[in-house]
Amino acid sequence: MGRSISVFGLGYVGTVTAACLAHMG
Repeated sequence: MGRSISVFGLGYVGTVTAACLAHMG
């Protein structure tokens, strides 16, 4: 379960970062 949360967290951070870069770029 903890592993799934970690993967989800990384995916979430990656998505937010990509969205931020897309918005800025």
